[in-house]
Amino acid sequence: MSAALSLESLKAQAERLSFRSQAFIDGRFVDAADGRTFECISPIDGRVLAKVAACDAADVDRAVTAARRAFEDGRWRNKAPGERKRILLRFAELIEQHATELALLETLDMGKPIRDSANIDIPAVIKCIRWYAEAIDKVYDEIAPTPPDALAMITREPLGVVGAVVPWNFPLLMAAWKIAPALATGNSMVVKPAEQSPLSAIRAAELASEAGVPDGVLNVVPGFGETAGQALGRHMDVDCIAFTGSAEVGKYFLRYAGESNMKRVSLECGGKTPNIVMADAPDLDAAATAAAWGIFFNQGEVCNAGSRLLVEEPIKDVLLEKIAAVAKKIRIGDPLDPATQMGAIVDDTQLERILGYIEEGRKEGARLALGGRRILSETGGYYVEPTVFDNVANDMKIAQEEIFGPVLATITFKDPDEAIRIGNDTIFGLAAAVWTRDINKALRAARALRAGSVWINCFDAGDITTPFGGFKQSGFGRDKSLHAMEKYTEIKTTWIQID
Repeated sequence: MSAALSLESLKAQAERLSFRSQAFIDGRFVDAADGRTFECISPIDGRVLAKVAACDAADVDRAVTAARRAFEDGRWRNKAPGERKRILLRFAELIEQHATELALLETLDMGKPIRDSANIDIPAVIKCIRWYAEAIDKVYDEIAPTPPDALAMITREPLGVVGAVVPWNFPLLMAAWKIAPALATGNSMVVKPAEQSPLSAIRAAELASEAGVPDGVLNVVPGFGETAGQALGRHMDVDCIAFTGSAEVGKYFLRYAGESNMKRVSLECGGKTPNIVMADAPDLDAAATAAAWGIFFNQGEVCNAGSRLLVEEPIKDVLLEKIAAVAKKIRIGDPLDPATQMGAIVDDTQLERILGYIEEGRKEGARLALGGRRILSETGGYYVEPTVFDNVANDMKIAQEEIFGPVLATITFKDPDEAIRIGNDTIFGLAAAVWTRDINKALRAARALRAGSVWINCFDAGDITTPFGGFKQSGFGRDKSLHAMEKYTEIKTTWIQID
């Protein structure tokens, strides 16, 4: 997005947008089989953006049938690696050409600031697709170390039909994390975007088709989790479900797989990340800034948000003062304004959930040190100010349950061992961070913390080359990196006896 674009210019572009609101099945847009729709509401001001096809089991079956047909006839998986690479690179190029449009869709649909959707989300989508496109012709199979009278080839083959159920907090990026490696490995797909944010995935499917992805290879079925999502999870002809969302819903997909065809399931189910700041942290200002943005970025609607601040007792007060100073400077407002740093909560249901947790924190005895209120209600949108709790015990709900909002719970510890014990005292294990100038303490903590990512003297660092996923009830399987390609393939051994 050009830095020269103003709020007025972006609003004018937003007004001119036409929303793709049908399902995309077998290379064309179609209504839901029963004609039903649901309202797609912008959290910016509560207005209806579009009426979107409310897909159900019949539509999922249509999409899966198209995906299966495309897989079996080999129109995508049997293309030369270089050809699949060329098409995916063209797909990334088209997303780049439509970057402002897609960024506006993300912002209008789920309320994140345009500065983030334009400068973080969409560029990351483009990089993700390009990276997996480039990986297609650079990943080799294996030859086993057999005796001289045999040849054993170990090959990876695509699973078949992949169902992807993606969340609303990073709508297109989370979809890309699944679409890119699944298509790179030769699968066909059915994507079910979150009902709160379906618009960018539908548009992206159209761009994929324009890029040359064959009909039936990438299908998008908007709808509700209990209908379209469940139908996808239970479908007997889906070979894999890749899900990002809550642990509660993730467990449903495990059940659906067991009650249907034992399809492979990959889950990324959120977290309660401990951000551990020790008294010997090398830079308290940096730690405070990272702690603030670690929970207030994207309105706190981040699976690995640093929602638990674990701070060594002697520095707690000064660190909280620094965090509060950062938080008070955060500009909250119209997400279409390039100057806005915190936007709207995705919908009224999530807004009430966050406010409910804030009230619960008060009742449980935590001290509200900052924020705690709904703001800008006159806009018709859903906004919550940055909120910080002090004197939190780790057994409180605000310390144990994923709030998915801009709410920080501050917990003190006396020594590194206690910090690690508290950090691990959760059902989740997605990420953790440690701030210390002592490399020995840092490495001991990194080894002891049960989390898929551990950051030392930084927060939320990484790129497409590093795997992302969790331990415990944060799920299993990895997005990003070459490891993501593993979950969309099966290993086959071909043993040839030499006469």
